[in-house]
Amino acid sequence: MNDAINILDLGCGRRKRPDAIGMDRNPQTHVDVLHDLNHFPYPFPDNRFEYVVANNVFEHLDDVIAVMTELHRITRPKGIVDITVPFYAHRNANTDPTHRHWFGVHSFDYFVRGTDHENFRYSPVHFSIIAVEFDRGIDHKHAVDRFLVSFANRNKDFYENRLANIFPLAQLTYRLSVEK
Repeated sequence: MNDAINILDLGCGRRKRPDAIGMDRNPQTHVDVLHDLNHFPYPFPDNRFEYVVANNVFEHLDDVIAVMTELHRITRPKGIVDITVPFYAHRNANTDPTHRHWFGVHSFDYFVRGTDHENFRYSPVHFSIIAVEFDRGIDHKHAVDRFLVSFANRNKDFYENRLANIFPLAQLTYRLSVEK
């Protein structure tokens, strides 16, 4: 394993970032580290990575809180964790029988100091939210879809509470910073 690479592609599958260490449980993927993401600890030292990307993997894992705790451990202070998941209202979130969790705008508030959800104290680790974005990286061809994404990203709570079940967007990306 290359210690100079400070990016982890968690659950990389067949679309591993070329500039990252890919970790996945499937040996038929482009994996660098073969490991079941539901087993802890992950095979990395504390503060190993500056950046972790988890693209459409969290919804498949058993214990989101344990995974967040482990990512906190292996990511450096002020390191970035990008998590992309299907948005709960979209059919993709509910179609795949391997999905165990559904995510909305405030799903990761449980790890952020000062939010109402943080008071539940499900985990001792903390992150700060840099951004939460709908459909980041999706190239919408239709003007209505581009408008909806723009509107939803400017009015997240209104969209999620009033419009998401009528006009569901596909995914959410959370950009978090590790607080240590």
